[in-house]
Formats: sequence, structure tokens, C-alpha cells
Amino acid sequence: MVNRGSGGGGEEAGAPAQRLVFAYYITGHGFGHATRALEVVRHLIGAGHDVHVVTAAPEFVFTTEIDSPRLHIRRVLLDCGAVQADALTVDRLASLEKYHQTAVVPREAILRTEVEWLTSIKADLVVSDVVPVACRAAADAGIRSVCVTNFSWDFIYAEYVVAAGHHHRSIVWQIAEDYSHCEFLLRLPGYCPMPAFRDVIDVPLVVRRLHKSRSEVRKELGIADDVKVVIFNFGGQPAGWKLKKEWLPDGWLCLVCGASDTQELPPNYIKLAKDAYTPDLMAASDCMLGKIGYGTVSEALAYKLPFVFVRRDYFNEEPFLRNMLEHYQCGIEMIRRDLLTGHWKPYLLRALTLKPCYDGQINGGEVAANILQDTAVGKKYITGKLSGARRLRDAIVLGYQLQRAPGRDVGIPDWYSLSEKEIGVRPAVAPGINGNAESSFEDFEILHGDMQGLTDTMAFLTSLSGLVGNDPRSPEKQSRERTAASVLFDLEEEIYVARAPGRLDVMGGIADYSGSLVLQMPIREACHVAIQRTNPIKQKLWKHAQARQLANGAVPVVQIVSFGSELSNRAPTFDMDLSDFMDGDKPLSYDKAKEYFSKDPSQKWAAYVAGTILVLMTELGVRFTDSLSILVSSSVPEGKGVSSSASVEVATMSAIAAVYGLNIAPRDLAILCQKVENHIVGAPCGVMDQMTSACGEANKLLAMVCQPAEVKELVSIPTHVRFWGLDSGIRHSVGGTDYGSVRVGTYMGRKMLKCAASDLLSQSFPSTTTQSCDGSEEYEKYGVELLKSEASLQYLCNLPPHRYEAAYARDIPEVITGDEFLEKYGDHNDAVTVVDPKRSYSVKAPTRHPIYENFRVEAFKALLTAAKTDEQLSALGELMYQCHYSYNACGLGSDGTDRLVNLVQEIQHRKTSSQNGGPSLFGAKITGGGSGGSVCVIGKNCLKSSEEIFEIQKRYKAATGYLPIVFEGSSPGAGKFGYLKIRWRST
Repeated sequence: MVNRGSGGGGEEAGAPAQRLVFAYYITGHGFGHATRALEVVRHLIGAGHDVHVVTAAPEFVFTTEIDSPRLHIRRVLLDCGAVQADALTVDRLASLEKYHQTAVVPREAILRTEVEWLTSIKADLVVSDVVPVACRAAADAGIRSVCVTNFSWDFIYAEYVVAAGHHHRSIVWQIAEDYSHCEFLLRLPGYCPMPAFRDVIDVPLVVRRLHKSRSEVRKELGIADDVKVVIFNFGGQPAGWKLKKEWLPDGWLCLVCGASDTQELPPNYIKLAKDAYTPDLMAASDCMLGKIGYGTVSEALAYKLPFVFVRRDYFNEEPFLRNMLEHYQCGIEMIRRDLLTGHWKPYLLRALTLKPCYDGQINGGEVAANILQDTAVGKKYITGKLSGARRLRDAIVLGYQLQRAPGRDVGIPDWYSLSEKEIGVRPAVAPGINGNAESSFEDFEILHGDMQGLTDTMAFLTSLSGLVGNDPRSPEKQSRERTAASVLFDLEEEIYVARAPGRLDVMGGIADYSGSLVLQMPIREACHVAIQRTNPIKQKLWKHAQARQLANGAVPVVQIVSFGSELSNRAPTFDMDLSDFMDGDKPLSYDKAKEYFSKDPSQKWAAYVAGTILVLMTELGVRFTDSLSILVSSSVPEGKGVSSSASVEVATMSAIAAVYGLNIAPRDLAILCQKVENHIVGAPCGVMDQMTSACGEANKLLAMVCQPAEVKELVSIPTHVRFWGLDSGIRHSVGGTDYGSVRVGTYMGRKMLKCAASDLLSQSFPSTTTQSCDGSEEYEKYGVELLKSEASLQYLCNLPPHRYEAAYARDIPEVITGDEFLEKYGDHNDAVTVVDPKRSYSVKAPTRHPIYENFRVEAFKALLTAAKTDEQLSALGELMYQCHYSYNACGLGSDGTDRLVNLVQEIQHRKTSSQNGGPSLFGAKITGGGSGGSVCVIGKNCLKSSEEIFEIQKRYKAATGYLPIVFEGSSPGAGKFGYLKIRWRST
């Protein structure tokens, strides 16, 4: 503990009416919390009180600003915040694990220590920013507590828990329970939902004061008043990037915060001292380049400093701060790729055109200190009747957060937070929603193709029409994606539109990569892609792409806008020079392309779209000499196990094929799209998703043998049968570890089985494999030709279940380690997965599943054409149940999908009165890659079954809080839809 001696603080008041003792706990996450707490602490000490600061931040953060014997610093880490993989990315699982080790394991000892310490210093009030356990310790010590923050850790960690597969889920409940002991929250602008707090008082921005004028700072640094200066500020964690002279506009200087002692900088960069006072430096600069945090945003707003920011991954408070920053015309987003490659100039020059206009109060430190003083002497601050409504509002937005895909921003509703009055946040524009009430799909002339009465296609064309006359310079706030899309197309030229649906896995699922027959239904929800091919000289370019063209000359560029990014933590746009896909005179390798798209997680989504271009270059030799403008709008929800990624890939490649006049058969197009997902995205999926999206037809099941992709037939769904998809709310990802490890186990089992067949074959010929068979017992039992085929087995599904049980089942182990397998068998012979020597793999269940699944699918297909009886439906349902439990045996189940399947069983088997007849639902199974996602349900096509599906929705929500999405209905695949060629009707 450090006590500061008397010195030149010069701000302390005389003896206060009552000298109070405050214990101020500061979270271990970043400098921003310490710097804003500093301003509150300064006012408390200035009023003559003692403040004990509990922090892990460096002492200089406080001591350079406050020199007083009443400041006491206690260096203790009681939480860890978010663990950063680098300056722009949070490691979610590592964050949870570190919090568990820091705050959960030693919790009882922490509480004992803090209660004793609080008692020993005779604290009058505990203040927390925003350490959870401090609130509980205060309660145990009988001391009131108050939190001061713009976000809470239960909100931040909740999404990490979802993404981490519910590891450490108890952490979130414990944090919320700790916060509930807090008397009230002093809530800062740009806040997140925080329903754990009972009462809330809103205070102005808390910002550090300025010590020196702009001219004084520049004089000390030797910088003339007319020189343009950018401050490079990525917080207390040194970025370690190699900065280059040519990254800055001519004549500019860059002030670098957080540079390491050994980092060498070009002459137009100035390394700042570790304890440099950032507010003065910001106010002396012309703009700032950095990452969004409360400290940087509040001080940029207060000192009207244009802020060029780079999006960070999994910082869930960021969208709330970003909305405030952009509302006050103070922020511009820089693409991470441009940050890392030094393409700074267009952003910095554009920043100078901003006119920051924040006019709110910036005395939040003083206001908060006054409220804390009053609270410490017994004054009651309660917001009263509005508290319940506020907590409900927070809980609803938190619910949005938990139901979205991990890593994606929550969509902030219009009615949420101070945004209603203070920052004017508007609701995000939903994909395909048109801002112009007068626009219509009839504004386009269809030169080729037919909308086929599809209402979603009409809505997509209407949304395109709504972009016309959308002035991106308008002061009216628009979504980023619509602003970008409004300059994407030249409406005097032709635009091509393709459509590809998602799919519901009725039977087959993960057995596709083992060569099984699968039955898949294209769903009603689909992805639309609009594309335009343009001469590079004529293409409308976004400003940073224009600057790149000025530097490099006019080269073909692909510009992509993804509708729906407002609801996600991804950049709404992506652009690249098509020359980046060339490595000399050859197309870039798939491995290098995968690395290219992985550099920026917020733009990794672009691999599904732009990756189709590279596959066409590599596999078909297509040359792209023109620029491409692409708009993607998908209604297929992500992470639900209904092939959202396949629909994007197939729609994109179909649109590119149309605009380039490429005649690619739907089957071949699906196989090309699988290469995008396997090799560029890096997800080890089979081909059934892309095949269904490309080759499917409405109201028919695509019967396909995945060897590798042969459409057997299109099976009409009988009129008395109906299929539904029910989403569990648990995110599914074919790139997840469970799916990948099961696939590895399957291929291990195939290798073991082939080796066993080879051993049996060698036993059939004890002397030589070339001698004729003499009727030995081995030959009689197995048959040489049969063993030969099994020793060279390409697909597990070609092995009948009886052969597996008779000859091989006993030799396949339940589990094997990677190093044991590699030592005994060598490679597992799968091009898209890798055996981890340190990992244990389940083998028996993943090997058995596709062998029996193929038989189940064959039986299911045959039964579909049987007599229309309840026995037929019961048999179909039984096959689905067997498939579901086989998934579970492989380790691909989930609590949510099991609950849905159990609800179907309960409803199917409950007793009903005679007038209600028998059951109307007959079976259900997990779909696709498993581990969450959706279940497929089979039932009668009648009103009763629809009512029972609705009942399942309600019961699932009552049990889990999540209302499942229902997928029902079907639509044509991309091949059947073809493409539209459209042109704007001139008025």
C-alpha cells in the first residue's frame, strides 16, 4: 500500500463538515476505468475526504494527477476483465477461465480479506468500477455500496459463456448476484443494459481535465501549429506493430502511445512517455486513431477530436459507445486490414472534414463525487417508480444480446437508454427493409428470369429500389450498410440477382461425408445476391478504395455489402483488389486465402462471398478483368443448423456465373461451393448443404448419395406429411471442435476397418496373395472379393450394418488418442481435418453412426411412398428418433435439442380423448452438424399438428426463456430459380 505525501495538489478544501472514508474498487480491465475513476477520486479528495483506491493499474495513473496524503493506493487484483489475444481481439474462453481463477476459486478468501480490510479502514462507502465482489464484501461488512460504470461484467461475460459452450455459466449469475447488493448505479453515457442493478442515477460524461493548452503542448513537443497531428492510441496494451513513414499523409506527424522501449519509429512518428498525460495530447492533435473504449470516446467527444476507430472483436460494450460517437459526428470506422497494411491516408484526411458536435456536460466526475458524499452520510437516492420499467428494458436488450450469434453486436432498439434523447440512436434497419415508402419491385424491368411468385424476392427488389435516391451525405441517420449500398450500383446498367435457400436436414446429416444417402428439404428462407460487373474506370468506389486506386491505378475491385451487419459484430462492407487473389501469374493458394480472410475476424464473413471468386479462378480458370459490386441479403438465420453459409455461397456463385455467362450445372456449382467452405473458410462440412441449396425443389426432398454428390431423385413430400424445423437457440457451427473431432473419429474408424479387412484378407492367403483360393475356412466365412472391397472401402456407408457387426464391430475401440492412432495407422486420410496427437477421440460411435444412418435413410425413403397410415408415420418417426440418439452417442447432442425432442415425444405419447384422435406429431431429430442448432419434426399435415408445434414453442420458452424459431414451408433451389437480369425503369 502506498500513501502519497503532501505536495502540490493545491485543490483540497479545508476540513470538511464530516471527513469521510471511501473504498474505491477499480476493475483490472484496461486503463479507461482507472482514468475515469481518477476524476471522481480527485473531487472526493478535493472535498477533504480519504480515498483508498483498490486497483491493479500502475500507480502513475493516479499519482501524476493527485498528490495528496488522503490518497491511498492498494495494489490488488480482484477481477481480470477481458483477456486480450491482441490489441483488437478478446479471448473469450481465456477471459472466463482467468476470471474463474482470479475471482471464483479464491472467492471465500477474498470476501474474508475485504471485509476485514473495509472494517479496518472504517469505510463509510464502497464505490466499485465495476468489481463485482466489492459489492458483496461491502454488504457482508454492513457498508453501503455504489457502482459507477457504463457496463457490467455480467453483460460482457454472458455472451462469452454462450460462445464457450456454457463453460463457467455460473460466473454470470454470481456476478449479477454480487451487483444486486449495490445500492444504486451511477450510470455513464453510452451504457449497456445492466438489469442486475436495483436503481440507477444517470450522470454526465466523466472526463479528465486539461492541464495545458494546445499551443503549450505543441511547443513542448517542437511541433508547429500548422502541422497536422494524429495521436495513435490503442490503450495500455502495446500493439507492437511496425509503423512506416509512408502510412501518414505528407507533412503529418503521429504521436504514439504505449510504444515499447525497443520499438523503432520512423522520423514522422514521436514516441510518447509511458506516463504522458493523454488528454492534453489529444486536445493538441487534429484527430485520433485507436480503439473504442469509454476513456477514448468520452475524451474525444469532450475535446471535439475526430476519432478514426478500428472495430474490436467481442468487446460487447463497443456498439453502444460507437453509436454515441457517430451520432455526434465524431467517428469514422477504419477497416482493420487497412490499419495493418498502412492504408491510413484516406481515413485521416476524411477525419479532418468531421465536425464533432457534442454539447453535453462533461462534469460527471464532480456530479458523481457529490452524490457519493451525500450517500456516505446517509442520504437516500432512489429513482422510484421507473426502476422496474428500466430493469425490464435492460433485460430485453440483454436477451437480444444472448440470442444473437456469438461475436455479433446486439441491435440497439430506438427506445433503449438515454439514446432516446441524448444520443438519438435509431433502430437498426433490418435486412431487406426499405427506407423509402414509395419504392417497389416494379421499379425494375425484368429482362431475364421470373420471380416465380416468391415474396422474399419481391421484397429484395423493393429494398434495392429503396436505395435509389438514398443520399449518403444526408444528415438523416442511416444504417452503415444502406449508406454503403446506396453507391454500390449504377442503376443505368444491368444488375443480376440470384437466390439460394437454406435447408432442413430431414435424414442423413453428418453421414454425408461418409457417403450416405441423405434426404434434404430446401426451406422458405433464402439468401439473395445482387451483382453488377463494371469496367474498373467506371466503378463507383468507396472513399478508401478510391484512394487505393489513386495510388495503384485503376484495377478490378470487388466491393461487397452485407445486409444484416447492423445486427452483428462484423463490418458491413468488404472490398479488395482482385489482384490480391493472384500469386504471380497463378491464383492464390487456398491456404494463403484462408490466412488472408482470417486476419480480421470482423470481415471473415467475406470469405463465404469473395471466396467463390478464387474457387472459380482456380478450378475453372475464370479471369476477372472487370470490377464486381455485390450486395448480399439473407433471411437464413446463422447458427441454427439450416445452412446459412451454403445459401450465401451458392447464391453468390450463381450470381457470378450469371453475370459472366458461365454455364455451371447446379451439381457442379455445389461442389465448387463446398471447396469455398472446406478450404477458404476452413469448415470441414460435407456437400449436402450446398447440393440442397443448388439442386433442391420446392415441396420435395432431395435424395442424394454423397459419393461425392449424386442426386438420386427428388422425392415429393406426401400431402398428408409435414416437416418443421425448430431452433433450440443454441448456436451450431460446423467449424466447432465437436463436429471436427467426430469427423476425425469417423475417418479413424474407416482406416481401422480397412486395416482389419486387409488382415483378414492376408489370412485367406497364408503363403502368398497370388495363389488360388482352396476353399479354406476363412474364404468360406468372408469371401475374398468381399474382403478386397472392404479393404479398399472409400465410403463407410457402403458397408452394410450386418457386415460391420459380423466382422469389425468388436475390433473398433471406443476411444483412441491421436498419437496412438498415428503410430499404429499413420494418417486418417481426410483432406479437411487434422489428427491432434494430444487429443483423445471417440471412434466407435462415430464409425457406427454413418453405417446405420445410411440404412435408416434408405428405409425412410422407402416408407415415404407406403400406405398413408399412422403406422407409416410412426415408423418414419422412429427412424428419426434413432438418428437423434445416435448423434448423442457421437457427442453431438445438446440440452436444447434434447429438450425439443423430448417435448415431441411427450405430446406424441400423451393420452387424448377419442374425439381428438391419435397423435399428430410422430418423431424428431437433431439436424445437420449437431451440437445445437435445430431439430426436424415430422407430423401430419393438419391443424392439430400446427397447434402442437406452437405448444412446444411455448413450453420450451417457459423452460428456457427462449422462443424457438419455426421453419416451415419450402422453396426452389438456386438451379430451379435461375437468375434475374434487371434494369431500373427510367421515368
